[in-house]
Amino acid sequence: MRSLEITAKTVEEALEEGIKQLGVRKENTAVEILNEPFQGLLKFLGSKPAKVKLTVIKEPEEYMKDFLKDIIDIIGLEGEVISKVEENGEDVTLNINGKDLGLLIGKRGNTLNALQYLSNVILHRQFTLSNGRTIVDIENYRQKRRVTLEQLAKNLADKALRTNKEVILEPMNPQDRRIIHLALQDSRDVTTHSHGDEPYRKVVISPR
Repeated sequence: MRSLEITAKTVEEALEEGIKQLGVRKENTAVEILNEPFQGLLKFLGSKPAKVKLTVIKEPEEYMKDFLKDIIDIIGLEGEVISKVEENGEDVTLNINGKDLGLLIGKRGNTLNALQYLSNVILHRQFTLSNGRTIVDIENYRQKRRVTLEQLAKNLADKALRTNKEVILEPMNPQDRRIIHLALQDSRDVTTHSHGDEPYRKVVISPR
């Protein structure tokens, strides 16, 4: 666990500076007062500043894991949250496994994407210095969805070539559109672009 010692004129100033340097909320720190401030004779002879030690209670991985588990419990579902810090040391992947979790996924993953968005808001509110992000998945839904969309992209690219006409997909969220674009970005036969405004923005596949 991260910790540091801060010296300041008062305990309050030491706490404020320590929380700022750690980049966490006050409620996520354990505080130990090492020295109370003491004012000596004539306000300077023998005076001692305040000194406190602050320790982070939960780092992002544990904090976000508990956050998702609380949501599952509140909704009344049964699930286990498996967490992992990615190689960059900042991104946290959280995969939820359990029974009857379709409610948390929603139509085409819309609820899951909203849950991931909320998780990232909480992450950066609780850890103000963090540059990482939270990736939330449920029963490896994102991997399955990616495979499905990549196959869809290939099939519709073939259709665009066969008919020599643009193929316009149904409205998709930004994550799904990105998968389609990436699946066809190296194609010599078709190009892709997005058209329209959110939340009705669509991918268009065009023959070259």
